[in-house]
Amino acid sequence: MGRTYIVEETVGQYLSNVNLQGKAFVSGLLIGQCSSQKDYIILATRTPPKEEQNENLKHQQKAKLDNLDEEWATEHANQVSRMLPGGLLVLGVFIITTLEMGNDFQNALRRLVFAMEKSMNKRRLWNFTEEEISERVTLHICSSTKKIFCRTYDIHDPKSSAKPADWKYQNGLSTSWLSLECIVHINIHIPLSTTSVSYTLEKNTKNGLARWAKQIENGVYLINGQVKDEDGDLLEGQKKSRGNVQATSHSFDVKVLTQLLLNSDHRSTATVQICSGSVNLKGAVKCRAYIHSNKPKVKDAVQAMKRDILNTVADRCEMLFEDLLLNEIPEKKVMNSEKEFHILPHRVFVPIPGSTVMLCDYKFGDESAEEMRDHFIEMLDHMIQIEDLEIAEEINTACMSYSVNTEASLDNTDDEQPKQPIKTTIILKIQQNIGVIAAVAVAVLAAGISFHYFSD
Repeated sequence: MGRTYIVEETVGQYLSNVNLQGKAFVSGLLIGQCSSQKDYIILATRTPPKEEQNENLKHQQKAKLDNLDEEWATEHANQVSRMLPGGLLVLGVFIITTLEMGNDFQNALRRLVFAMEKSMNKRRLWNFTEEEISERVTLHICSSTKKIFCRTYDIHDPKSSAKPADWKYQNGLSTSWLSLECIVHINIHIPLSTTSVSYTLEKNTKNGLARWAKQIENGVYLINGQVKDEDGDLLEGQKKSRGNVQATSHSFDVKVLTQLLLNSDHRSTATVQICSGSVNLKGAVKCRAYIHSNKPKVKDAVQAMKRDILNTVADRCEMLFEDLLLNEIPEKKVMNSEKEFHILPHRVFVPIPGSTVMLCDYKFGDESAEEMRDHFIEMLDHMIQIEDLEIAEEINTACMSYSVNTEASLDNTDDEQPKQPIKTTIILKIQQNIGVIAAVAVAVLAAGISFHYFSD
């Protein structure tokens, strides 16, 4: 028997209201949470159209679904995944067509699901466990017949074939989800070894974050001040009313105790390393995770919180390097700059309409509340109000320090600058089309996190 998807009723209303506007199809993302018994879908958002698609509707009407722009849809999934707090994932794709389609169409959807997951997985500092559900969903709705075709694919099996799945709507699905909140203080020192001078600053930083990620993964997590049995019920001891946890959404305070990576495999001896420089990340980040209220386990809640911690730091680091590329500032020029101070972006939360679950984004120094609202609306295709924006972190400054003596570590950039990757071009196009305001600061990293670069 296939998977069962319990879907927020407002998602069904959203899908039925999507206007094809003369196009052959409209595609988008399905967002929710997996569990061992069933999956929950709480949000759907369509992929924004390209400018050239708007200019040529006649061609679009005749286009085959096999021509679905995989790269464009995948980059949209990457951007939206940054806006998801712990516990939420892009669980699949939907597509609404004017006609019922055949096997070629299913093959296009299958390729898209695998491409999205592969791309998003590259950016993560964590890996899925063997116990986790690895199926992702494709939903096809025919606007003419109103028929729904729901199928899943196992993303861990490249040869996976489609399996039928049940799609069931439920009213008020996400009105009573549980939230976990945590403030994590960051102090990460990343040496840039002279033996890896061919690595980019981005690659060096990601390698350094991977070491820090192990500390987060192996940390001790206190929930409301207590260490709980990971196989226990998160709601154990909570008051119940009519068989359910008492109304209003429940919030848990989480504290993380990290430990040194010392065991039989890690001797407590010092290592001398010749470095060309170092990166220091300092500050505090506000983290948040959500979990459904249907018999939630402690281990699932802790896992969701771990992943939000890792995601929010990794995503903000990635934004820095995108900003350097988008503003056409080559790495050599950046490293040869004087000390600079910049206003750092900070995390902003906004509720999903009709839900207690909140999504997030990152506000750069000169962005107004109106711009943040417009970004949420255009990226997620849902209306929100300015008063719904919740600024989670204070504005902080970042210091980036460089030495002019960095020629030895930059030999590979003297002859020619690296070509701008396709991914960066697409990000730029999405920013132009969706209305993302690019950061003007050269050294943007994270709310409450300072970025320092030192070089001998």
